[in-house]
Amino acid sequence: MAIHFIDELNEELKDKVVIARFDFNVPLDKSDRSKITDSTRIDMALETINYLLERGVKKLILMSHLGRPKGKVNEDYSLEPVATYLANKLREDVILTESCLDRGIKTLLTLNESRVILLQNLRFHPEEEAGSAEFAKALASYADIYVNDAFGVAHRKHASAYTINAYFKNKAYGGFLIKKEIQALSKIVNSPKSPFVAIVGGAKVSDKIKIIERLIVNVDHLIIGGAMAYPFLVAQGHEVANSLCSQNDVALAKRILTGSSRSKVVLPVDHIVSSEFGGAPENCDNVAIPDGKMGLDIGPKTIDLYRQKLAGAATVLWNGPMGLFENEDFANGTMAIATTLSEMENAFTLVGGGDSVSAVRKSGLFDKMSHVSTGGGASLEFIEEGSLPGIQALRFGVDLN
Repeated sequence: MAIHFIDELNEELKDKVVIARFDFNVPLDKSDRSKITDSTRIDMALETINYLLERGVKKLILMSHLGRPKGKVNEDYSLEPVATYLANKLREDVILTESCLDRGIKTLLTLNESRVILLQNLRFHPEEEAGSAEFAKALASYADIYVNDAFGVAHRKHASAYTINAYFKNKAYGGFLIKKEIQALSKIVNSPKSPFVAIVGGAKVSDKIKIIERLIVNVDHLIIGGAMAYPFLVAQGHEVANSLCSQNDVALAKRILTGSSRSKVVLPVDHIVSSEFGGAPENCDNVAIPDGKMGLDIGPKTIDLYRQKLAGAATVLWNGPMGLFENEDFANGTMAIATTLSEMENAFTLVGGGDSVSAVRKSGLFDKMSHVSTGGGASLEFIEEGSLPGIQALRFGVDLN
């Protein structure tokens, strides 16, 4: 059964009340919680919001979470900065409710003053993350049509992204962001064009073991960087000195480096090291890292090797940085990967995962990638499992019996 998306709706939206789930979980300035430091997630929702407004909805109810207030009201996680930002972008009033269960919401729906209502943080209520049917039913009671454009929470069985579908049979639709994410990620999951190269970085093998095991079957090359590379090097018999490396991760690396998979794995051949975390950078021209040092980035020979492996690729997935890219002294490897991908005009390049997305944004090459997933954990789980609970709920509905 196919998912229905909002671009199938035109006249059907006129004078209807639509409730839409977005991911407005944006970072706020620590010293001034009224300031949004990165508005990307809101900006990427505007296409869906504008489409609905332009087609004459009577009311558009927006809902989202922000941060982790743990089921309690916490003004540090109020959606007020989001309401202010949206009002400026949409150039119309956005009413923020005191609660997403505010008794006055149904009264607001009868007034003509504003078309856009933003419900206060869903996670001020423990029922949201618990997937409560009663909570979902209360949210559903406000509207005629439901839209989910919150790909970032589609891997959770939360009330507003999963359970609520039970109350909108044949009236639940995906937004444009979810549509783009599914189309892009499906190119990785369903028969990716060869040669297919995956780049996986980050801190721990254990955090990425499921995606590595999923990818290793289909990739031509699996490039590994960041601290994740050190357990693999130890598994091959190399010394990594004080580099981040656990015995559990070494055991997992050994498991991956067996049989035909071994020839697909591409590891660093040199490093940028330091005597302490974030200390002065030093070149290490060998695979082995000397005593008293820790690896914090890939070296120039490794950058050249990785570029060679990427040359001619038709599909590239990048998840995880090559080093401590937040520090300029150890950002060169990560930025080199971003630059290389940006120049691959004939390849489909997909960047997924929080740190990778941050790195691409820092590089200034965000728009040069075929697709940058906003999903974080959701994008990884989609690749691992082939779908997500929130996507399945849109496709098949939810049966609460």
